[in-house]
Amino acid sequence: MSRQFTVAIAGTGSRGGGTYAPYQKKFPDRMKIVALADPDTARVSLLAKEYGVPAERCFSSAEALLEQPKLADVLVLATQDRQHVAQAVPALRKGYDILLEKPISNDPYAIMELLRTAQETGRAVTVCHVLRYTPFYSHIKRLITEGAIGEPVAIHAAENVGYWHQAHSFVRGNWANSQVQSPMILQKSCHDMDMILWLMGKNCTRVSSYGSLSVFRPDQAPEGAAETCLGGCQCKETCPYDAEKVYITGPQGVASGQTEWPVDVVIPEPTVERVREALKTSPYGRCVYHCGNDVVDHQAVVMEFEDGSTATFTMSAFTTRLAREIKVMGTKGEIIGDMNTNLVTVYPFSGEAVTYNITELAEDFSGHGGGDHRMMSEFFDMMEGKSKGTLTSLDISVQSHLMSLAAEESRLNRGAGVAIRELAERYGSPK
Repeated sequence: MSRQFTVAIAGTGSRGGGTYAPYQKKFPDRMKIVALADPDTARVSLLAKEYGVPAERCFSSAEALLEQPKLADVLVLATQDRQHVAQAVPALRKGYDILLEKPISNDPYAIMELLRTAQETGRAVTVCHVLRYTPFYSHIKRLITEGAIGEPVAIHAAENVGYWHQAHSFVRGNWANSQVQSPMILQKSCHDMDMILWLMGKNCTRVSSYGSLSVFRPDQAPEGAAETCLGGCQCKETCPYDAEKVYITGPQGVASGQTEWPVDVVIPEPTVERVREALKTSPYGRCVYHCGNDVVDHQAVVMEFEDGSTATFTMSAFTTRLAREIKVMGTKGEIIGDMNTNLVTVYPFSGEAVTYNITELAEDFSGHGGGDHRMMSEFFDMMEGKSKGTLTSLDISVQSHLMSLAAEESRLNRGAGVAIRELAERYGSPK
């Protein structure tokens, strides 16, 4: 019989409250939420009622929660990027094992501090690089490991962020400003750096990158654009980023029956009327050309690995689909995969092509293509002693963070190459 672990969740937004908390409903024998923390007290109250958490175990911040004696076996830390390490370090010293939302931090010194603290305390930290746990990427990894295409020589991966997702999260939303949160290549695409590192199976040695903010700027606003979408804007009819289209009438809007992400980020328990009213004052009702954001809307990264293998990665806001695509080129064949269709095709240089429909190989595709719940299950398996670690333990995830930080440093220096080892040593990587 599996052991039930008690869990405290700090950060009850779309990840902490919308993704990790529901694991309890599916696997009540493995997880019980016993404490919650978030400055948004209304959201905390809703979750507390839903999961039966008493009022005395609800806190207005992770810091307030951590002032208490240890309340749970596990702390799910889904707060904002810059808060992670300052909250995780005392949590480790208090005896919590941690499920940590990515990115670890946008501060490389803080990342190394957390790694040292985890090593000193012997506590477990699993970073939520959920793509490794998806049936889609797990199958591609298995094909590579089994030698279906020989030795990987080059990888090309693309993240199609999606025009409205970019507007929601990286223009209007929490991750619009790299000085407040993280550069977009770290916040959004450390997933992809991690995936490329895992599939390649070799250490990355050098990174170069280019990218910019080209569209979501005041000088690109069309004539007649207002400061807010509900403030008399003359461009509503033709603007794809109009807030009413995104959150109410579009396919991901509340009028189409959607009540979860992204509309529940605008306001909890969304209805057409509640969302429309919220957009009048919410950051999500602002014109995308007047948000003061500074993160890129497109970026390309080139990576070199220790044996001379290479990888390229493209991230772009300007896509209709929200999907990842990948091509792995090996000495004996290639693999092409589309996460949107969940189709993976192997093209051997000798033999017939074989296509795998990943939807036929697994049942649960909720949350990052089925990765969220599988990650949590592996984390609890480790806690129970059924495995020695997780696919995304802290020491593993630090590598992909260094790749992302190197990409941003290169981008800011017009594509100058950045050596990963030198970057790690500069920021005090533990020996």
